[in-house]
Amino acid sequence: MLVAAPLLAIPVLVYNLFILVGAEGRGDSAALAALADPVFSVPMASGAYWTVGMGEILLFFSLILLFVELLKSTSSQRVAIVNHALSMILFVVCLVEFLLLRGFATSVFFLIMTMVLLDVLAGFIVTIVAARRDFDMGPR
Repeated sequence: MLVAAPLLAIPVLVYNLFILVGAEGRGDSAALAALADPVFSVPMASGAYWTVGMGEILLFFSLILLFVELLKSTSSQRVAIVNHALSMILFVVCLVEFLLLRGFATSVFFLIMTMVLLDVLAGFIVTIVAARRDFDMGPR
């Protein structure tokens, strides 16, 4: 059953822990500032420095998990339907957090929420197309 769990729940959970636990006693602004603080910087050939913060690392990790989720959505097993339903629930939770909770109205969380939405849409579209292909028996 763990296979049915959407992988994009991991970055959502990490962001939730970062904001909810990180904001304890310090306020939302301290947790949000920690997301933007540079973790490392890389000198570029142009002489500029590319600085990477915790928010960008979380987005990069989320993109990798979105790719894996898109690969999983091509499966036509029964567990895929459960995955689609759980992804939809995850999207609703993300949308409620984005709209109603103070620390979640950021571009980083919006992009993570958008990735969850793309996972939901891709899962349902792939399932519908596969079902239509399986159901279509004769020529048009």
